[in-house]
Amino acid sequence: MKLSWFRNLAVVAAVVGAALSLSAQAASSAQPWSVRAANAAMARWPQGHIGVKPAFKYELGTYLESIDDVYLNTADRRSYDYIKTSIDELVTEDGAIPTYRPDEWQLDAVLTGRQLLRLYGMTGQKKYLTAATTLFGQLEKQPRTASGGFWHKKIYPNQMWLDGLYMAEPFYAQYATISHHPEKYADIALQFTLVYDHMRDPKTGLLYHGWDESKQQRWANPQTGLSPEFWARAMGWYMMALVDTLDYLPADSPEHKKLVDILNAESAAIVKVQDAKSGVWFQVLDKGAEKGNYLESSSSSMFVYALAKGVRKGYLPQSYLPAVEKGWKGLLANFVEVGPNDDVNITKTVSVGGLGGSPTYRDGTYAYYLSEKIATNDPKGVGPFIMAATEAENIQNAKLARGKKVVMDGWFNSQQQTDAFGQKFLFHYKWDFEDQAGYSMVGRMVENFGASTSVLATEPTAASLKDAQVFIIVSPDNAAKNPTPNYANATDAEELAKWVKSGGVLVLMANDAVNTDLAHFNLIADKFGLHFTDLLRKHVIGTQWEQGKVVVDGKGPVLHPTDKDPSAGTPVFHVPHTLYIKDVCTILPGKGVESLLKEGDDVFMARAKFGKGSVIAFVDPWFYNEYADGRRLPASYDNYAGGVEFIRYILQQTGK
Repeated sequence: MKLSWFRNLAVVAAVVGAALSLSAQAASSAQPWSVRAANAAMARWPQGHIGVKPAFKYELGTYLESIDDVYLNTADRRSYDYIKTSIDELVTEDGAIPTYRPDEWQLDAVLTGRQLLRLYGMTGQKKYLTAATTLFGQLEKQPRTASGGFWHKKIYPNQMWLDGLYMAEPFYAQYATISHHPEKYADIALQFTLVYDHMRDPKTGLLYHGWDESKQQRWANPQTGLSPEFWARAMGWYMMALVDTLDYLPADSPEHKKLVDILNAESAAIVKVQDAKSGVWFQVLDKGAEKGNYLESSSSSMFVYALAKGVRKGYLPQSYLPAVEKGWKGLLANFVEVGPNDDVNITKTVSVGGLGGSPTYRDGTYAYYLSEKIATNDPKGVGPFIMAATEAENIQNAKLARGKKVVMDGWFNSQQQTDAFGQKFLFHYKWDFEDQAGYSMVGRMVENFGASTSVLATEPTAASLKDAQVFIIVSPDNAAKNPTPNYANATDAEELAKWVKSGGVLVLMANDAVNTDLAHFNLIADKFGLHFTDLLRKHVIGTQWEQGKVVVDGKGPVLHPTDKDPSAGTPVFHVPHTLYIKDVCTILPGKGVESLLKEGDDVFMARAKFGKGSVIAFVDPWFYNEYADGRRLPASYDNYAGGVEFIRYILQQTGK
């Protein structure tokens, strides 16, 4: 039986490292295209050196965003080390950025700040936050048009370019979030709405490249101030800016709704000009049939990325999947050339595109956009291609849990820290904490399967969990960990039993008796025939990693069980894994409880059916960032890949 492209693709994100066959072009390699292209790029540009001298510029920022996407999809330490090495060459120990020129007031320079925030979150090193704060300071003082839009650069007064939205807004939103400035969200949304309201063509829905609010530029229409053409990459920047900024805006905020509405409107416009034959897009979007126009790789990659991520995150309906499939196939067929040693090359990228300037004035005409050079392996083409690949490799699996909510407990485990801005926050095993004790990598796994994540910081009840499909409690606090712990009680057990009985999936993850409150936790576990013992297993001394090794053979009978086959899907793991599980308790399963992971007589994972729902118990928080982000464990351990299968299994229990 011939499998569809998407059906083949479903294997990729579900089991990291599993063999895949995306298309005939990929048949020669067991690695996904995102990894292949990233490996080739990192070999081509050692240490992130693009150009003659290392510089803090948007080409590097675009490219590093793609390497970051690969890292978050694989937890491959090489990608993380590559990003850190590249950024460390540009940022001094006191947080200065020598190649950054604040007096230029250019939005382009802000983009690479996203990697500063990533590294700060993962390492806690102050220099990264100091450097990022400098960039945020630029945005607070950035020159603006009369209506409040950021100038693209000092040398382009009163002008908004579509490019600038990607350069500035995702960073602006991320920094505003971590620094507790939600009032900035309105300004962020303003930048998008100004562009949408003034630069959108009412006939096609497409956006013009630039807008001179003063209407003084030669390229500007004297009545509207708009540039004359729809440049594909300009719209690509805008589309990517939308989906990346939405990551940081609260889902219930008016700003979030506004940007989702814009994304839907512009996605519809983009799909209308997708070339039917090739599946990709032309350099000038609405003039595919005109002489000299050509299929362009960077913009096509950007559109595939934005559409795929929009579907995965639930911002766009799944009716866009055919456009994503066609676009992804088109990228591979039209722009990818593979050389010796799997050297993946991305062709047909326009080198640059701009408006005005000197000594050569760029008038924004059709002839101008066709006059710019076309390059192979331009970082503005390579980066978006890798981003598109990561989303294409995730999108089918996002069907599994799209629209479902996975809630993390913030009541029984309510340990707090004070951040760099003086605010207390929940950190231990929480989705948005990127340091070692956080669950940010697990959060990525959940989102790759299409579900959303949140934290419940109040005592859980059936009512407070009514919209959740999965609730996870990890290592409840004892007095040694938290001077004011919220101990579980019989009422909590009754409330959770009501919720599970109605169809919820409860996940209980303990720890050894020294590091968690097993006595009160068992009031909940016992309700479902599960009991965490105080036996200590897998005790590890120092870095004797082998003492925590758990080998999983991965002999599950099927990859994707269905409700129509009740005998399928019992095993959690479907490919072999070597997991690291340190200092754990064990589970004493009651009658009817299914043991899912054992070592000898010790049960490490079990599942109990309860009413319409399920309870899954594990003896350790085993895939928190310290042991899932690839930075600490030896490469022989694959907690991230095992975690992907574990999360998939949990999500498969919903709705049964």
